[in-house]
Amino acid sequence: MSESNFLETSIGRRQFSVASALALLSGVAITVSGCGSGSSPAGPGPTPTPTPTPGPVADKIGAISNNHGHSAVITGAQITAAGALSLDIKGTASHTHTVVLSAAEVVAIGGGQKTAKDSSNDNGHSHTVTFN
Repeated sequence: MSESNFLETSIGRRQFSVASALALLSGVAITVSGCGSGSSPAGPGPTPTPTPTPGPVADKIGAISNNHGHSAVITGAQITAAGALSLDIKGTASHTHTVVLSAAEVVAIGGGQKTAKDSSNDNGHSHTVTFN
């Protein structure tokens, strides 16, 4: 095949993909000058996909076993900080309990992983707090 015939030959997308992959593996640079037939000008290139901007992280609310007014909330800021926490879950109850979470547990909860922890034993009882 002569060089002029080679340059005028149209190939399909699959053939181009295979040839491109082989050329990349061999270290050859590929330049694409147009799309379709040689008679129409190339259009604008593809629009790049914008990088999403992360929004605020939502608070995580724990479900509390045998609850009588306690409330367990990890704020979005605490999840973003990804540090260990000691939550006071008093809520509207007449006494308090504490739930201790490691940094790894806070990260897991922030990632949507179900995590259950027992509270401190105060006032003669404790609770299990489950996030997600």
